[in-house]
Amino acid sequence: MKNFAIKLVWFTTVYVFVFAGLCQTNVALPVIMTLYCIGIPLIVFMVYTVLHDDYKTSKTFKDWYEDHPMETLEKEEN
Repeated sequence: MKNFAIKLVWFTTVYVFVFAGLCQTNVALPVIMTLYCIGIPLIVFMVYTVLHDDYKTSKTFKDWYEDHPMETLEKEEN
């Protein structure tokens, strides 16, 4: 599956926001604790997946950012 890591990051982000929203409501404590116990391993799995992703790029630090013109970068270095 292509881009599994970014999909996992989006899913985890939505999960955390939903969890935070449910914590502000009158949801039963066992439901909140169950979501909490699922969320912690989900975050750990997300971090592990992102760090071990086989993403390859041809860009280097010298390429800078795509929205930052190289002319201004060269002027800032001088």
